[in-house]
Amino acid sequence: MNVPLWAWAAFGAVVVIMLAIDLLAHRGAHVIKFKEAAWWSALWVGMSLVFALVVGLTLGSDAGVEFTTAWLLEKSLSVDNLFVFALIFGYFKVPREYQHRVLFFGVIGALVFRGIFLAAGVAVVNQFTAVLFVFAAILLYSAYKLMKDDASSDESYDPGKSVAIRLLRKVVPVRDEYDGTKFFVKEVGKRVATPLLAVVVAIEAADLVFAVDSVPAVLAVSDDAFIVYSSNAFAILGLRALYFLLSGLLEKFHYLSKGLAIILAFIGVKLVLQASHKVIDTAIPEIPSLVSLGVIVVLLGGSIVLSLLRPRADEPDGDEPARDEPAVQHVTAETPSQA
Repeated sequence: MNVPLWAWAAFGAVVVIMLAIDLLAHRGAHVIKFKEAAWWSALWVGMSLVFALVVGLTLGSDAGVEFTTAWLLEKSLSVDNLFVFALIFGYFKVPREYQHRVLFFGVIGALVFRGIFLAAGVAVVNQFTAVLFVFAAILLYSAYKLMKDDASSDESYDPGKSVAIRLLRKVVPVRDEYDGTKFFVKEVGKRVATPLLAVVVAIEAADLVFAVDSVPAVLAVSDDAFIVYSSNAFAILGLRALYFLLSGLLEKFHYLSKGLAIILAFIGVKLVLQASHKVIDTAIPEIPSLVSLGVIVVLLGGSIVLSLLRPRADEPDGDEPARDEPAVQHVTAETPSQA
């Protein structure tokens, strides 16, 4: 796809302006409540759909469908990130009023690293098309693991034992107490990090792990750098609002992990067909992007509806959990110094 330079410039301008508006709107530390999160989620979804429409009108309808499919796919896979965010916040006992600031800088890092990974992925696919079979195997294995393990009840993840956190503590001392939204403070004339920096590092490390699934999945939809990166960027930008919107409700969507597993398996099969068509030159037709979009919508929506219609047997009756409460309250939290 021949994407003009002005399209990249327009995309970059939209991202920078929206990040500036977001940062300005949340310059003061405060708790993000359900209503505010709902407005921001609607804004990010609306911006993404408008951008998809612009892409379709300027670069062709196929490009618009590919963008929408890749954006929705990344948005769906990002739900797994939300569970890990909740675990990290619970582990480090992050005050609720500081959580948006952590996720803001986490998004900045994710935009940078996803750009690097996606650029490398596009380059590799263009040079060695057979690598699509490897990507397909990764997706199919991830689907198997996700179907076997319930992501919403996975408490085995230990942020304190991650390589990123251990490296951080070797580079700079990390104190036990928070100091507002500061990442660094001075103690006895020395510069030390606050736990807030450790949380950002843990968030970034988690996103790098999730990129193993996300990058091959989006490359199954398109191998155009503009489509794959812009769709990922818009999905990532709306991730913070989605977290606060669904905070306290994540565990209700217990069938969502199964739906995501089927989506990953479907994308893996799509990638196998795509690779077979390009590498072996078989007569097997590829799955059109419009069909992929429909399958993702049906599976994602169906798993959410099924979760609401058939709640967990161990889910307590009565009122819904408070929407302003963190998604995970039962995580045993240790002090950051024990991580």
